[in-house]
Amino acid sequence: MIWVMLHPEFTPEMLGFIPSFLDDNDPRSAKEQIHANYISGWNRFEGFKLLDNLSLMYPGDPRLPPMATTALRDEVIIYYPYSWVVILQKDGTYEVARLD
Repeated sequence: MIWVMLHPEFTPEMLGFIPSFLDDNDPRSAKEQIHANYISGWNRFEGFKLLDNLSLMYPGDPRLPPMATTALRDEVIIYYPYSWVVILQKDGTYEVARLD
């Protein structure tokens, strides 16, 4: 999988182990793979809004810009500051979790 850095100061090393949780050859969804491969699993966090420019917003907090992205088949995985991760589906639905 190829991660695209979206912020000029962001480096692949800043993704930590997150790339190792996903495998193109695994037929499971990104959520299922992360849940199985990340020690804390995928724990959906409610309340975030994904904006048109792919910024992530939680009520009362500043907007978080997307830092890096990759694709797993029809899913888009987006990494944000503070280890927030979005899995965006082709139909526009998404889930947010913190992978720290």
